[in-house]
Amino acid sequence: MKAKTSITLSSETLARIDRVAGSEISRSAFIERVLNEYFRQKARRHLHARDLERINAAADRLNHEALDTLDYQASE
Repeated sequence: MKAKTSITLSSETLARIDRVAGSEISRSAFIERVLNEYFRQKARRHLHARDLERINAAADRLNHEALDTLDYQASE
């Protein structure tokens, strides 16, 4: 379901939208596509950040284990 809304944009922004969208799609459809892509990228960045935290946590733990093993081997 779509809801009608009103936004205020500068004439420069509207001109850029018109140039990029051309006659293929309406301004509304173009803006909706751009916003949907923004939301997808934002969600992807969030997932990547969470994954990076997990990788770094595992890396820290594994690096600590490797140092313990090297210390043990060096003491023999």
